[in-house]
Amino acid sequence: MASVTLSEAEKVYIVHGIQEDLRVDGRGCEDYRCVEVETDVVSNTSGSARVKLGHTDILVGVKAEMGTPKLEKPNEGYLEFFVDCSANATPEFEGRGGDDLGTEIANTLSRIFSNKSSVDLQALCISPGEHCWTLYVDVLLLECGGNLFDAISIAVKAAVFNTRIPRVRVLVDEEGSKDIELSDDPYDCIRLSVENVPCIVTLCKIGYRHVVDATLQEEACSLASLLVSVTSKGVVTCMRKVGKGSLEPESIFEMMETGKRVGKVLHSSLQTVLHKEESLGPKRQKVGFLG
Repeated sequence: MASVTLSEAEKVYIVHGIQEDLRVDGRGCEDYRCVEVETDVVSNTSGSARVKLGHTDILVGVKAEMGTPKLEKPNEGYLEFFVDCSANATPEFEGRGGDDLGTEIANTLSRIFSNKSSVDLQALCISPGEHCWTLYVDVLLLECGGNLFDAISIAVKAAVFNTRIPRVRVLVDEEGSKDIELSDDPYDCIRLSVENVPCIVTLCKIGYRHVVDATLQEEACSLASLLVSVTSKGVVTCMRKVGKGSLEPESIFEMMETGKRVGKVLHSSLQTVLHKEESLGPKRQKVGFLG
């Protein structure tokens, strides 16, 4: 993951400010930076979104392709994630430098969306055991400026919201053979509900306090972080600790409560932006919000 080098004096300045609930950029410990969301940005995809959070820039494209359901889930479609850490985002991603991070992010997203309550996967089924829709979600890191997981989860939710899947009809002839017919009408499509799709809230432990939406400089002062996957109703669906440091049980509980509180506000703001973005139609423009 991208990082910066700070002197001891700089670290002390950041840590002492956070203890007083005053960060370098003027935010409080539970404040997000302005998030810029833009949907339908890639023409050759079923859905797409671009999210800018501080200096972090994420592009997500979703492609719907017809496939075969998994044996253990014959009545469901599924999502597959691929994360590309562009070398333009940070020199540390040159060569195969970003492969491990890309795999880590993809696995985290798979864990979140494997929860049945996140997305109605049965809506992706065309013919049980035979045909289903597979959504290939491609995430591209254009610029890395801290708080990657949160920005990516916001971009993925926005892209899935923007996704339009052609409606399919299964025709059965007299002999019992099935024929699949795709609608020619671009407006005759399936839209997935993203109401229960969670967003990730990353809480970085710095000194005796924790912050959300940490910058690269703040991440350099943190030895441990907690990734909390939160739904719009404040339900935690997944949690993972990252970093070399340790977290006390009391700290984990406090961070979870903060994650649920902040996550509900984040979802509410994002939903408002997505519906406003869609209503703009051909005159769509970038919309920002504060988490």
